[in-house]
Amino acid sequence: MFKSLLTTCALLGLATAPAIAQDTKTIRFGFSSVKDLENDNGAAAILFEQYVETHSDTLEVEIYGSSEIGDDQDVIQALQLGSGATMHIGGTATYNTFVPRAGVLDLPFLWTDYAHAGRALDGDAGAELAADFEQAGFKVLGYGFSWGYRNVVTNGVAVTEPEDLKGLKLRTIQSPIYVAALNAMGANATPMGFDEVYTALQTKVLDGFEHAASMVYSSKLYEVTDHVALTRHLFGPTVMTYSLPLWNQLAEEERQVVQDAADFALEIARAMAPGREQEALDKLVEEGMTITEVDTSPFMEAAQPLQDELAGTIDASDLLEQIRAAAEQ
Repeated sequence: MFKSLLTTCALLGLATAPAIAQDTKTIRFGFSSVKDLENDNGAAAILFEQYVETHSDTLEVEIYGSSEIGDDQDVIQALQLGSGATMHIGGTATYNTFVPRAGVLDLPFLWTDYAHAGRALDGDAGAELAADFEQAGFKVLGYGFSWGYRNVVTNGVAVTEPEDLKGLKLRTIQSPIYVAALNAMGANATPMGFDEVYTALQTKVLDGFEHAASMVYSSKLYEVTDHVALTRHLFGPTVMTYSLPLWNQLAEEERQVVQDAADFALEIARAMAPGREQEALDKLVEEGMTITEVDTSPFMEAAQPLQDELAGTIDASDLLEQIRAAAEQ
C-alpha cells in the first residue's frame, strides 16, 4: 500500500522534469538508516529526491543510506563544515552534542501521541530549536515522526517486566539524554553508532538495543535478536537538516524547491506514521520474534521529575513547559 502511495505521488503530485538540463548542484543526502520504504528516514529521503529532481533543473540528489558516507555524527559534522555531505535526516537526539537544547525532545515518556508531537514541533518550541540549530550551522527543513515509539529489543533474554531490564547492556543513541533515560530504567546504556549494532549483537557485546519496530525490520536486526518489549519509553522525533554554509550558496528559487520537497516528504512520512508501527511489529512476528507488553507505570511515575532534572541540565526548562502545554491544546 505504501509503495503504491509513493508511486501515485510521483505520477500525480510531481511535475514533469525540465527537458533542458543546466549546470547542476549535487545534494549529498546521508543518514544511518537503510535507503528503503520500510523506515521513516529512508522513505522521506526517497520522497525528497523524487520531488527535487522533478521540480528543478539545477539540483540533483544522491542518497547515501546505511552510513555509506559515515555514521550520523560524521555526516552532521560534514554539514557544519559544508563539505562531504549536504543533508541529513535522523533522530533529533543525534544532534544533542551539537544542539544541546534539542535534547528536550527526547526526554523519556514525554509525548502523549503523534498529535501532541506535531503541535509542539510545528509551534514555538520547534521554532526556537530551529534557531538553535541554525546557530550551530544547520538549516532545519522540518521535523518528522518516527514510525513508532522506541522499544527494548533483546537477544536471548525476554524482558517481560521492569525488573528484567536491570543490568542489560543496551545500545542507544550517542546522546546524554538517551543514556540517562535508559540508566534510570535500570539498564546499562551503551552509546554506539547504529551501523555497529548488528555486529555487536552477533558477537554478544550487547544484550540488545532500543529502537522503533520499523528500524528493527528495515535493518534486518531480527536476524540477531528474538524479543521486543513494548516499553514505548521514547518517541524520538526526527529532523531533516541542510548544511547552512551550503544553503547560503543556493539561489532563492533553489531554496524554495528544497523547502517544498522537505515539506512534501515529511508530510507524507508523518501521515503514514501511526499505522507503520503495527505493520512492522506484524512483520517481526512473521520473522519469529516475540512481542510482549511491559508494565511501564513505575517508569512513568518517575518520569516527570527526571524530565525536569534533565531539561535543567541543558537549559531547556522553558521548552519543556511549552511541550507539556502542547499536550493539552
